[in-house]
Amino acid sequence: MDGLNVTELVERLGSDEDAVRKMAAFKLQSNIGDPSFTDVFVSEGGLTNLRYLTLHASGNTLAYSLTCFSRLLEVDKGWDHINQDVVERVVELVVTHPLVNILRGAMAVLGAIVAHQRSPNTQATYTDTFGFRALKPAIAIYPHFLEKLVSSLSAADHALCANALQLINALMRDAITNDGQAEWPRFIKRLQDLGVIKAVYNLMQSNALQDLAHPLLEFQALTKVLLRKWRDVPVDLHKPEHRRALKAIHLASNPGKSAESLEDSEDGKEKKHNPEKWRRLGFETETPGFEFEETGYLGMMDLADYVRKNENTFQTLLLEQSTLLPRTRCPIARASLAVTTILYDRFEVDGSELDDTKAYLALETRSNYDKIFKPLILQWSRLHLAGLHAFFRLWKVTGAEREDFLKLVDLVRVLLDAVIGDTKRDTSIQEVEEMVQDYDCERLRKLQMENLQLVYEDTWGHHLRQVRDELNHEALHFMKEQRIRCLLHGAWFANGQGVRNDPDRVTPSEIKPVQLLRYVKLSHNRRYLHYADFDAKGDQDPDLDSLHDRRNLVSSVASNISATTPNSTRSSTSTLKHLPQSSTTKITIHGYLPSSSWDGTSHHHAKHNRHPSKSTSENSHAHKEEIPLLTLYPSSHSAASEWLDGLLMLLGQQPITSETKKLTSLVAEYGLKIRLLNVRLDELGPEAGEGIEVPSREGLDENYFYDIGGI
Repeated sequence: MDGLNVTELVERLGSDEDAVRKMAAFKLQSNIGDPSFTDVFVSEGGLTNLRYLTLHASGNTLAYSLTCFSRLLEVDKGWDHINQDVVERVVELVVTHPLVNILRGAMAVLGAIVAHQRSPNTQATYTDTFGFRALKPAIAIYPHFLEKLVSSLSAADHALCANALQLINALMRDAITNDGQAEWPRFIKRLQDLGVIKAVYNLMQSNALQDLAHPLLEFQALTKVLLRKWRDVPVDLHKPEHRRALKAIHLASNPGKSAESLEDSEDGKEKKHNPEKWRRLGFETETPGFEFEETGYLGMMDLADYVRKNENTFQTLLLEQSTLLPRTRCPIARASLAVTTILYDRFEVDGSELDDTKAYLALETRSNYDKIFKPLILQWSRLHLAGLHAFFRLWKVTGAEREDFLKLVDLVRVLLDAVIGDTKRDTSIQEVEEMVQDYDCERLRKLQMENLQLVYEDTWGHHLRQVRDELNHEALHFMKEQRIRCLLHGAWFANGQGVRNDPDRVTPSEIKPVQLLRYVKLSHNRRYLHYADFDAKGDQDPDLDSLHDRRNLVSSVASNISATTPNSTRSSTSTLKHLPQSSTTKITIHGYLPSSSWDGTSHHHAKHNRHPSKSTSENSHAHKEEIPLLTLYPSSHSAASEWLDGLLMLLGQQPITSETKKLTSLVAEYGLKIRLLNVRLDELGPEAGEGIEVPSREGLDENYFYDIGGI
């Protein structure tokens, strides 16, 4: 305001020369937002001149005047100069004028007028000056106003798009708040027919999001308000529009000549001519009005929209269902209502205004845009259709029956949560529809179990972690005993050297290549491995007394099992030595020969980084080196896992093979499920067991067997 003479500026606004008025309006733009300047400007009578320019100027002078007027209204000044002439003039400019800078100012002025909150002390003659009601007479004169407004959302100028969307938001909010129950749905329907949903959806996915963030977020919030209002409208078959919607659903099902459409008798009750008139469509009873209690009119709109857009598919599906037993038929209507509820919950339509406030605060950083903006909510109809088709597909694939309905609802909920939750802001609706249809049932069930596990963690996280740690320890001990029992039972191995292994040394001339089998067994005291070589397997496995050779388990075990089983994990323990990769799986047991058997000829067997076990005295073997005492060639990966992990655990080490780890995890998980099932109803409170009948054990005995994962 420094150096600017307000009185002189006001006089210039009223000049007869357009160039003088233009320069004055241009200077006014940059100062009109200052409250101190505005007060002086109003006191000097500047509003009269500014209003005159708004009504009669053209070109850039008009554009500057409209911008000044909109900024003046933003600081809550100049409302007494708003009348029907101003509104009609600005509406005319929006419809007829092509210049972008004029359109920006005109839409900003209208947006301020519609969004203005009237004071409680406002006189009765002012009731039609603000809000959507103030624009209706002018819109009647220029009926293409809304069409022009929606088309402006596709303009290249981002400021024009933002002002147009702000005006649309103001019109929608005012209509929802102040119009009657029958008026606002017609206005919203008209905007949708003009393509406002598609235009805003494209803006929300575009790169111009930063310039349009606030009006787009407000439109998203208004979409939730609309969905909530439709859901809160109860279905009343006495209302003509509700009765027509339900009748259209029935007629689209192709009931045949014998079927009667919905009619009203004198007492207002519908006549029932077909005993399964509504149940054949998937309703649970013959009074469908009550089944919309949870979804309200929103559920009826979604079902009617599906039937109208997919009439042939709907009729074909009903024809297929008629050939099935009643308990195996997919309840189409109930499925549609269930998908509506799932989408309603997924988009958190019942979220409070506080959530919108937090979203506005989060707009400061671009990294939050993908979390805040949900363009898929604008594609509600197509998402509902995709979810409904997924329900039909899962019903058929799983072979579900009537009592499985809620289970299928849970599956579809998991499916839509997964797809919508993982979708980025710029993902097209076509890609989302494909993802919903391509989600196979097995993958979906796995995801459902993972979500259930997360629910358990959230509810009983601390206690579950304690129980899981305890069960993991028990499972590891169980697997140790199981693996060691395999060693105690004994097993056959191939003699990879192809020679008979005698305890005494033999000369090279005495070696005879033969195909032999080796039987190995752990002693009862778990300290020695007994073995012997045989030409062939007998009818019975050899006993311990017939195995004359033995080796003391005192040192370490090496194996190349990780080379032939890619999924196995290498151990970091010092007692495990990994040999070079080989096509043959083998396990090598290292140790120390008795002193009488030690000589220099075994030096070539020496291995570096010797780590004796705790049972071996460091002093007694201080000057000795490990040598291979026994090599085993397992016939399968399962046998290799049993013997390698069994030997490691026998030496106090952790198992390393993936098979043992998988079985350990399986035992622990089953143990956790059994612990969770071992909860008495009376421990959950007095109301937990109401209505649940505990099965009788009459006729049962202790002969109950089960199989855990093929163990």
